[in-house]
This record gives sequence, structure tokens and C-alpha cells, in this order.
Amino acid sequence: MARVTIDSDPIPVTLRWAVRLLRGEAVAVGLVAAWLVWADLTATTTDLTSALLVTAFAVGAAAALWALGGALARRRAGARAPAIVLQLMLLPVGWFMVQGGVGWFGVPLMALGLGVTALLVSTPTTRALGFE
Repeated sequence: MARVTIDSDPIPVTLRWAVRLLRGEAVAVGLVAAWLVWADLTATTTDLTSALLVTAFAVGAAAALWALGGALARRRAGARAPAIVLQLMLLPVGWFMVQGGVGWFGVPLMALGLGVTALLVSTPTTRALGFE
């Protein structure tokens, strides 16, 4: 018979959703990175250095979001601040999208950044990460 353990201190819903959203963002940025790799390989003319830097940035961002989500799922308190910084970086990106005429994408992007930030600083998440 297998042992069954019950976690006496389950991960709060706010932290669970923050991790899900961070991982979802990682997948989305990973798909953008895959498209950038394809675009780099099939472009007829390109500034190779710039193309590779943009692609590397996307790959790094996807990896960072995934890793931070995993660290937060394991309740590593040190992952909260970098995750918040990445979420707040969505605000200027979304704002420039609004200014550029793609507000239909920029506004939800800003809302996502603020929403995940709110989840990360909420009281249940703060307690679960040992800040209180």
C-alpha cells in the first residue's frame, strides 16, 4: 500500500494562480522566440547581430519566467521580487502598444502585469513565502 501524505500547509490560491500565469507567459514568450528563430533562419536580408540579440532576449525571458514560476511553486521567497519586476515591465510595453495603435493587445497586457503583481503581493502569497 502506498503512503499518502497530506500537505498541512497547501499553496494558497493566489500563489497557485500567479505560478500558472507566469508559466503561461513563459509559453507565450517561448512561442514568440520560436517564431523569431524561424524568422532569423528564413529572412532574406537581416542585421544578424540585432536579430540574434532579439531572439536571445526572447529565449531568456521565456526561461526566466518559467524558472521563476517553478521557484515560486516551491515557495522560494527570493523569486518574488524578480517576478514582480518582469510583470511591471509589461506596463511600459503595453503603454507603447496603446500609443502605437494596438491597444486591443496593450491594455490586456498591462492588466496581466498588474494582476500577477497583485497576486504576488497579496496577503496569502506573502504568508506562504514566509514574509509575515
